[in-house]
Amino acid sequence: MSVASRAADLVYTFRFLKVLTTPWEETNAYKLGIIGPDGKRDKSQPLDTSKRKDAYTPFLRLGYNIKRLLDRLPGTRSKLGSLAAGLFLIKENYGLSDKHLKKLLEKIGVDALDFLAEENEWFVLEDKRISPGVYRIAADKALNTTFEEIVKVKDKIRIDEKCYPVGDVFGLDIYEATHLKTGKQIYITAEELLR
Repeated sequence: MSVASRAADLVYTFRFLKVLTTPWEETNAYKLGIIGPDGKRDKSQPLDTSKRKDAYTPFLRLGYNIKRLLDRLPGTRSKLGSLAAGLFLIKENYGLSDKHLKKLLEKIGVDALDFLAEENEWFVLEDKRISPGVYRIAADKALNTTFEEIVKVKDKIRIDEKCYPVGDVFGLDIYEATHLKTGKQIYITAEELLR
């Protein structure tokens, strides 16, 4: 990896940390009415000016979606799985290393040890594949290509016959599934699946 690449990774990491640690009310998107106090996009507010577009870029949209997931963290194990899938999405798209991700998590107060897989992986076969079929998802998800959070809790997803891990975050396997409503790909963990 070149020096320029590492420098870019560091810049992305710090920008991302800033997005995750800034209260909603202090963001430009909130001040302009683009997002509400929970970080959710108000679609009645157009992105019609340069100032408004700068306040809600694809990078910020991704950060806000992850921040919204983090806001729900004190809860079930599936939310940690959802966070892991979100972090893998960031890792893949921005070329971040596990080391950068660990620093990011430390900054926001999440222990990387929380990502250790539970023994309760009902749908995982011996060869690490997920058993094929249609499942429901336990948490809101972002699409792999647009980072838009349009996959909602209990939406149906399809797991194909050869659904092996596509990567991992701190030892937690990440899989790719198809969202049935949109036909688009999402990252998931086994902990997020419901029958």
